[in-house]
Amino acid sequence: MSENERIDFEKMSRFQFDRAAEAMALEPETRVLLKMPFREIQVKIPVRMDDGHLEVFVGYRVQHNNARGPMKGGIRYHSEVDLGEVRSLAALMTWKTAVVNIPFGGAKGGIVCDPKRLSPAETERMTRTFISMLDTVIGPYQDIPAPDVNTNPQMMAWIMDEYSRRHGYSPGVVTGKPIDVGGSKGREEATGRGCVFVLQEAARDCNLDLGKARVAIQGIGNVGSHVARFMSELGGRVIAISDSHGGIHNPDGLPIDRVLAYKTEKRSLSGFPGSRSVTNEALLELDCDILVPSALGGVIHKYNADRIKARVIAEAANNPTTTTADEILEKKGVVVIPDILANAGGVTVSYFEWTQNLQQFSWEEERVNDELRKIMARSYHQVASTAQKKKVSLRVAAYIVAIEKVARATRLRGI
Repeated sequence: MSENERIDFEKMSRFQFDRAAEAMALEPETRVLLKMPFREIQVKIPVRMDDGHLEVFVGYRVQHNNARGPMKGGIRYHSEVDLGEVRSLAALMTWKTAVVNIPFGGAKGGIVCDPKRLSPAETERMTRTFISMLDTVIGPYQDIPAPDVNTNPQMMAWIMDEYSRRHGYSPGVVTGKPIDVGGSKGREEATGRGCVFVLQEAARDCNLDLGKARVAIQGIGNVGSHVARFMSELGGRVIAISDSHGGIHNPDGLPIDRVLAYKTEKRSLSGFPGSRSVTNEALLELDCDILVPSALGGVIHKYNADRIKARVIAEAANNPTTTTADEILEKKGVVVIPDILANAGGVTVSYFEWTQNLQQFSWEEERVNDELRKIMARSYHQVASTAQKKKVSLRVAAYIVAIEKVARATRLRGI
């Protein structure tokens, strides 16, 4: 893509909604209700930096819909966070929670900052101040944040603590916490594990043997690293994987355990023995069976979609495929498992964490994984069945399934 060309994620979100609404003949009034965010918040966050000077950051929280339950969505720290992106991701969460049928609505938040420039103490002060400003509009039964880009379990622990100072011990206010302060076993691996569970179901429909599949993964963060590990355990060959600086490629397969250890030690993939370097852009176009974009949005676009050789794309990242690219891939016969299904494992286990917090009762990891598998498999088959009946793509079908559930809840509640 051109360096100056920026993806309009909000426009993408509206397009996906409208396409599904048209296919299901959704009445105009309901369309208007479901597209409008419930609440949008912008705050200025003053932070005393370590050197003594004051810096002010901009923070956002968009609460999209609460017809099916309290709103749910991550908080990201990134220099390019803007209201349009947060608004789009909040809507995405509404459809994601609905497609896997867990009792949440959608929300999203973010702070405009470069987290690499912040010390741990500055990050903590910024996080706590942000939450103090959202104090009256979040809560276990209102809006439940979670980790997202550049945020982690430690930051979720700060959020829980800051909220609990005002409301008493409230572990259910946030998910993705460390286990020692109310987190759930299996949460860290959940998005990657859920993606692989869906791939196992889709592979049967595509006559694809995962034990022989060649897999390329863009992104070696929390999600990509776990997808790589689980695919390797199933016998698949991970032929390429990358971080933000670039990746490595070996058509015969990479030893994932050694790759992950190397990345931890060197903080880079560059120079991994027995591999050649590959750019993030070129990785997407490698000859493979399954492509897993698990990093940033908008990486598959009109300029590279026609050169993608994968048979199946599992969208472990949010919004990795633009609407124009989607059309190109559909014409090519590439099966795209959409983000609102493929990466819904994280929010599903967040639901399990929230449930455990409210009950003050913890589950064993085996139960978490078993329940996750059931939900991801059931959701995939519902989407695939809808796609077959309506003669639409899996993405349109996923939106139809989700919108129908939110629309029914809206009508029943009389909103």
